[in-house]
Amino acid sequence: MTSHRILLIDDEIDIRMVVKATLELVGGMQVSVATSGEEGIKKAESEQPDAILLDMMLPDMDGSKTLENLQQNSKTCQIPVIFLTAKTQIAEQHYSSHVGAIAVITKPFDPALLSDQVATALGWSLSPT
Repeated sequence: MTSHRILLIDDEIDIRMVVKATLELVGGMQVSVATSGEEGIKKAESEQPDAILLDMMLPDMDGSKTLENLQQNSKTCQIPVIFLTAKTQIAEQHYSSHVGAIAVITKPFDPALLSDQVATALGWSLSPT
């Protein structure tokens, strides 16, 4: 069975390192990273990941604008997106569901639970490691 491929778009190096290590080691997923919305869109087009974890606050364009661009692109519009954000207010989560993200995972997150949260949001079952 091929492992699921995740594209992580986040500008914080510590978050990228923890998410990548956790999803790969605990979840058995393949994770590629992008540090900006623009880089993320290009990688999503070329790599065609199974899902995208997208930070809400990015330096070049915010997560909402990045998601909007992904959804308007015929090469990336079918890729499910999960917001990864420190913006935890109910209004932000409500807004996220209306702009097309399938789930919101809040920062700080528990690395021990992250793989399960991602898999549950996407309807995937994790194979035992």
